[in-house]
Order: sequence, then structure tokens, then C-alpha cells
Amino acid sequence: MSRISSRIVAAVGLLALGSTLVACGSTSEAAAPLSDSGSSADSHPEWKKYTFTIGDNGGDGSQELAKTTGVFDDAPYKVKFARFTYGPPLVQAAASGDIDLGSVGDVPPITGAAKEYGFKVVAVNRSLRPDQALENIIVPKGSTLKTLKDLKGKKIAVPQGSSAHGLALNALKSVGLTPKDVKLVFLDPAAGATAFNTGKVDAWSIWNPQSAIAVKNGARILAKGLPPIDQTSSYYVASDTSLKDPTKRAAITDVLKRLSLEFAWAVKHPGEHAQALSKEQGIPLADAKATLAAFQFRVTPVETSDIAAEQKLADAFREAGQITKKVDVASISDNLLPAGYDSAKLSVG
Repeated sequence: MSRISSRIVAAVGLLALGSTLVACGSTSEAAAPLSDSGSSADSHPEWKKYTFTIGDNGGDGSQELAKTTGVFDDAPYKVKFARFTYGPPLVQAAASGDIDLGSVGDVPPITGAAKEYGFKVVAVNRSLRPDQALENIIVPKGSTLKTLKDLKGKKIAVPQGSSAHGLALNALKSVGLTPKDVKLVFLDPAAGATAFNTGKVDAWSIWNPQSAIAVKNGARILAKGLPPIDQTSSYYVASDTSLKDPTKRAAITDVLKRLSLEFAWAVKHPGEHAQALSKEQGIPLADAKATLAAFQFRVTPVETSDIAAEQKLADAFREAGQITKKVDVASISDNLLPAGYDSAKLSVG
């Protein structure tokens, strides 16, 4: 028996019973209520042939939480996790079938679609603390830069095609600057940290925990990743090939719902969630606790407002010359979850 309450484990089974309806394209019924009975293993013996790989974007705690909660213990399929340092490679892996499901920021689906990768956005992670920035533009200790306008002519480290790339683009646009007015230095998070710490760049657009740790060590936030210049949501993606197979699609929906239960449980157990983040990200527990609010979210279907926000961002990327192909966000959206589903409403112990 898993370490999470038996009620949660049983509940996933009942949630899975509705998955075949989702596989047929139904998104009209409300999320099934949690129950004390039901078994996905008994209901879907055909899923036993599957092993699903979940893309872990930068250490969101999902792998460790799976161990802590045991939420996959009674699953009729097997799961494994693959770690990615940021979103664009994860989207590419989803498109190629190397992973089956993964969560990324707002920009990777756009840059992936511009490269015509075969994937779909299937659900949304919404921050439970939308006043908490997931990422920031920061400057080193002692920097003379005070406002975004001061970035003109300066070097900004950015992970290319990531949500932090979107933050940098929109932050510059908010003060009348374009990428041509600065020097965007495209570096992955590790290389960006080195460049920032050694003074090779003037600013760094990056997410937590890297941003929070840098600030703790003396860096200063120049712009927070909050609306209207940034989103506080992230997006689940899955491969077109898997989604077109009705049996596999239903099983992936079950995977997504189990992940939803994980994070619903984590919100009520912040100590365990912080420990999971600390272990996955290789950071001190104190740092994990300091950034925990940014990793608390609820899982829902993709809504019209999400498509509109992503379309606006996609158009801004094309206008700024960061992508060369027009992206139709609605065409890469394919909800797995039924309308009304909200992991924040799940009853977990």
C-alpha cells in the first residue's frame, strides 16, 4: 500500500474510468468526484503494456513526490522520469516520442510549434500564488542599472526559447525597447549562471530557484515575471502520435490525473514538497522553502484565455524576429482533462 492515503489511490481509479470518454473527445462533463472505491488496474488491463516517461522540467518535485505519495503504485502501467534543464528540449522530446508527457513554461510550445514539432498542449498548471513570480530579470550586486530602460545596449543572459526568453522580450517591449536595442546572450541555465556570476553579462532573465538564490547572494530584481509582462502558468505537452491512439490517450490522461493528485497533496504538505524540491534541484532545504510558493499550482484544462495569452506571446515573438513562422496556438491545443476539472478541488489527505 502506498504512503499516500488509500482514499487518494482509490480515487485515481475512479478518475481513470472516465478517461475513455476523454479519449473520444468529450470535455463536457465535470471532473469525477473522489471516491473510496475503484481500481484502474482492474478497469484497464490493456494498459499493462505501457511504460510512460514523464518529462521533469528543472526539478518540479514530481519524481520525488511520486515516491512520497505512492500515487503511481497501483497504476496498471509503469512510469519513469526524464530530467530536462529547461523547456525547449522537453518539447522536442515530446514531439519525437522520447517522453509522453511533460510541463514547460509559456514560450517552449510557441518555439516548438514554429519548428513544426508534432505535439499538443493538453493541460495547464496554474499558480496558486499568482502574486509570486516564477522568474525574474535580475542584475548583479552593485549594478548601476535601475530600470528596464537602462538595459539598452547591455548584455542579457537568456535561455533561448524558454519562458525567461518571453519575459525578457515582453519586459523590453513594455519600455519601448526591442531585442535589437540590447544584446541577448543565449545561454542554458548553467552557463547563464556562470556568465552572471563572473560579470560577463549585465543582467539575467531566469526562473526560480536560480533567481531566488542569486538574490539571496546579493543580486537585485530589475523586473518580476508577473502580468502583464509575464504569465504565471505553465503547460503540459504530449506527442501527437500518442494522442491519436485512443487507448494510449486514455492512459496518458490517467497519468496526468495522478500527477494532479500529487501536487494537490503537496500543497497540503509543504514540508514534504520542499524536501522533494531540495532533493531534485540539489539545493539546500532553506532555499527550497524560500521558493516553494512558486511551485504550488493547480492543474486544469486549457481555457480560451490561455490560448489568447499564448497567441499574443506568439505574435510578439514573430514581430520581434525571434521566430519566423506564424503560430496558431489553437491548432496545437488538445485538452485531455474534462471541462471543470481542477486539481485544487480534489479531496486529498
